[in-house]
Amino acid sequence: MRNFTYYRPETVAQAVALLETKWGPTELLAGGTDLLDLQKEYVAQPERVVSLTGIRELSGIKVDASAITIGAGTKLAEIAEHPRLRDTVPALTTAAGEIGGPQIRNMGTLGGNLCQRNRCWYFRDEHVSCCLKGGNKCYALDGENQYHAIFTQGHKCVMVHPSTLAPALIALGATAQVQGPQGSRTIELAKFFQAPSSAGQREHVLAPNEVVLSVTIPLVGLQNASYEVRHKQSYDWPLVQAAVAFKLDAGRASDVRVVLGHVAPTPHIAAAAAKALEGKEVTEVTAAAAGKAATEGAKPLSQNGYKVKLVEVAVKRAILTAAHRKKYWEV
Repeated sequence: MRNFTYYRPETVAQAVALLETKWGPTELLAGGTDLLDLQKEYVAQPERVVSLTGIRELSGIKVDASAITIGAGTKLAEIAEHPRLRDTVPALTTAAGEIGGPQIRNMGTLGGNLCQRNRCWYFRDEHVSCCLKGGNKCYALDGENQYHAIFTQGHKCVMVHPSTLAPALIALGATAQVQGPQGSRTIELAKFFQAPSSAGQREHVLAPNEVVLSVTIPLVGLQNASYEVRHKQSYDWPLVQAAVAFKLDAGRASDVRVVLGHVAPTPHIAAAAAKALEGKEVTEVTAAAAGKAATEGAKPLSQNGYKVKLVEVAVKRAILTAAHRKKYWEV
């Protein structure tokens, strides 16, 4: 690990003042579950590390009649275990409760989960100069790509976005509050992420000198759920994730949102799946039809065609879970 200077500011303004206008020389530290790995792997080699752990205003959960606001420094375990969140936004608490293991959830933060770097093994290999590290090639296109994207159109890099909280938050219509040298601004979570194609980009649209303050979720009466398919239930990355949210009136769904995780370089909004369910009664048949529609546009790579079927299953089960249908797959 390269030597670096460590800073621990006590206010957001102090933290922002320590950041630079380009990526690399300075990195933010929240829980450290991603940055320390990147440093040990010589992928990140910052000259300065700015810890956010001393900024109290970044932590905490506030709930009122109209919205939930979660500080970016709030631990994943706290989100997963919060009783009010479990009642109103189970898609989020389920996703938070399935990340890593207890040690990770008690260290990792909301902001860190949203802003973490991708987990592609070519990107994480210090000896591989892929397009996100100054090279001109995505090695996963012709290499080992069984865990990579199936929605790849127009993307130079076919990594999958690593955040498990992002699909749930997008489905719930959340916004992020961020602060930089010019003040604060609000970003829709649906517009917060981007597909990077060079070393000068990250997996989100933040400037290098901006900090996430909090995330706000409007409470508008949406039924919601998140469902993941993974190799094993403990300490594993999902192969596919589906987060859904919709209003339910007399058994019929409206204002449907379906967002897929771990299948594209950004959280993938499955508009065709939402359209397939909109206005219809939620049944196994309509849920399955939405799952099928969610695969529209998928173009698997050489080793990950299996993900297409997993998308169908995850979307169907997420919809039935959100509608409180019997979980036949757990009987």
